[in-house]
Amino acid sequence: MNSILRPNVSSAPCMLGDKNPDIIEQDSAPASTALLNGLSRIFGIRLAGHEKDPDARFLADLARLFHQRRVDSETTLEKHDTPWANVYLIQYGIMRLFREAPNGKVSVHHFFSEGDMVWPVFGRSRTVRNTLCLTSVTPVTTWVADFSAFRSAIQSHGEGLWPRFALVLTEEMAELTSMREFRKHTMSARERYLLLLEEYPELVKRVPDNQLASWLGVVPATFSRLKTGALGDRK
Repeated sequence: MNSILRPNVSSAPCMLGDKNPDIIEQDSAPASTALLNGLSRIFGIRLAGHEKDPDARFLADLARLFHQRRVDSETTLEKHDTPWANVYLIQYGIMRLFREAPNGKVSVHHFFSEGDMVWPVFGRSRTVRNTLCLTSVTPVTTWVADFSAFRSAIQSHGEGLWPRFALVLTEEMAELTSMREFRKHTMSARERYLLLLEEYPELVKRVPDNQLASWLGVVPATFSRLKTGALGDRK
């Protein structure tokens, strides 16, 4: 629209740059707000704004256990043959959960992204017999807490609370793993690739192809052919 007709209209960035008096500047929310919002979503608790509310106290107790950590891509967070020590709440970025064979071959089991909580679901992972590795795929901003302290804090707020919480993620991981294995045996590589595009479009944009290939259960050369074929189909 012609600026003569609307002389006072300007884009928000321009107004901020000119320190326009019509803009009301507000302080950014503290980082702890992102942590509390993430915890409330994970536990299905709706914050009502009352500090004395039992749910609010529960989340506050958990939040005190966490500290924020920023890491570059391809940073090892947990590794095999070492007890998995921490629980992670991802604020930004992607992590991958995988196993690495003695010959160096990697099997990717799952990717976690913004809003996900990652912790040692399986008891074996909390011992020196741990076979799982956790690494950042992209630069990651995450909230980190000691797993034992995290579990103890949940247990202290009610009998049966920890088993209910733990069961949700355990079932989710088991379901995803069994479905992926089922698809490997019943679907072609092309069918699995098309499902990958449909179900995880953001991962396809942000995760390197070789890691997606491992997750899909194909070699990188096959993944490249599938990708080229899919692009050709869209033209």
